[in-house]
Amino acid sequence: QVQLVESGGGLVQAGGSLRLSCAASGRTFSSYAMGWFRQAPGKERKLVAAINWSDSYYADSVKGRFTISRDNAKNTVYLQMMNLKPEDTAVYYCAASSRLVIPFEYNYWGQGTQVTVSS
Repeated sequence: QVQLVESGGGLVQAGGSLRLSCAASGRTFSSYAMGWFRQAPGKERKLVAAINWSDSYYADSVKGRFTISRDNAKNTVYLQMMNLKPEDTAVYYCAASSRLVIPFEYNYWGQGTQVTVSS
């Protein structure tokens, strides 16, 4: 079992930045690929970014603005979000995949953190 707890969400103006964190506990963090998803009201949950031990992946909508990183010593994955837009408003979820190569299979999920971008 892996427990995931997100933090760092909040209200920010368009053009601003936020850094989300996801702390993991349980089994060996480095054994998992990690992903960030988001879900806006009335829309389906979508992958924003993912990272395994060597590569990172991004949705087209966030490329060049968001950066995913991980610190295995701290059991934490981050999502640095810059130049935020109102359309980035959503609940952001952290997820862990026991499969380390694409396609990832996300077995564990956090509770989510709200990000609201005002225009």
